Amino acid sequence: MTETIRVNLAARSYDIVIGSNLLPDAGRLLKPLLNRPRIAVLLDENVERLHLPKLLAGLKPLGVTCDLHVIRSGESAKSWKILEECVEWLIDIGIERQDLVIALGGGVVGDLAGFATAIVRRGIRCVQVPTTLLAQVDSSVGGKTGINSKSGKNLIGAFHQPSMVLCDVLLLKSLTRRLMLSGYGEIAKYGLLGDVEFFNWLEENGSKVISGVPDRLIRAVQKSCEIKAGIVAVDETEHGRRTLLNLGHTFAHAIETDVGYSDLVLHGEAVAVGCCLAFDLSHEVGFTDASIPSRVRSHFRMMGMCTDIHQLPARLSPAERLMELMKQDKKVVDGKPRFVLARGIGSAFVAKDVPPDAVRQVLRKSAGTNRQ
Repeated sequence: MTETIRVNLAARSYDIVIGSNLLPDAGRLLKPLLNRPRIAVLLDENVERLHLPKLLAGLKPLGVTCDLHVIRSGESAKSWKILEECVEWLIDIGIERQDLVIALGGGVVGDLAGFATAIVRRGIRCVQVPTTLLAQVDSSVGGKTGINSKSGKNLIGAFHQPSMVLCDVLLLKSLTRRLMLSGYGEIAKYGLLGDVEFFNWLEENGSKVISGVPDRLIRAVQKSCEIKAGIVAVDETEHGRRTLLNLGHTFAHAIETDVGYSDLVLHGEAVAVGCCLAFDLSHEVGFTDASIPSRVRSHFRMMGMCTDIHQLPARLSPAERLMELMKQDKKVVDGKPRFVLARGIGSAFVAKDVPPDAVRQVLRKSAGTNRQ
């Protein structure tokens, strides 16, 4: 069972191929993109051990030379230092504009490889082979690339669309339940922002998705990619509708920055809490009734995920500090954060001029204190 989704961006259009056990077929899938028998692979140390042999075996029929560069694992690798290493490696091996660079890994590898290929020789082709659920349903699609700043997440980067995305769900068998749930935070986001029927389906099938039931997992990845591809096709560089994909992220990025991009709070875990807070804020300012945030929180709780700040395994800063971090959000206009809010499940919109007192109240309630 293989599904192909087209991201329609004129000359920058590409396919997302979704299926099980795709790596052994990588040579056939990538052959149309190959201009000479040379491929560079960027990966992290965990993926090198788990998945590199299968990728190399799949590429063997092409008779290509593969240059490898291994980086350390973890969100902290999205830094100037590691980016510089990746850029200098690509230049040192003599990479050319029409060569292929494969990003084999999760969102960190994908973001680094995408950014490096965007700036080396002013643009090299990159193929995303995401190895985590979060990367398969979100970061590998859409061309957002970048690294973190001490002031905020993903503040340094570029839009650089991949030439193809290969989502092999068999690779997800190596993930822990925690990593699967982190990816699920982004999957649920898609239903919450624009597809109530998908969210209804997740309420029935979410546990099976996380357990790796093949048809449910492929369906969840496919639907998430379809929703994102449709939005990216009409707003590639996030000047309008694409902003909706940031549902929960204004809160989530502040949380991640506050904990120093550590593994104490994974991205999808922060997104789940952020989505709950976005619906809380929607209720606080009068856009939806109390039953809606309650339903959102109940679903994440049923999945075994944190839904509030006080449940996270890290002590966060007071509300005022988190609100200062939100001012570094990429959606800020005239110094004021914009929030993706909702009138109901599947009905998100971008809200301007959200009262700071409402944001403060939501943060304090989620932290379990009104004394911040």
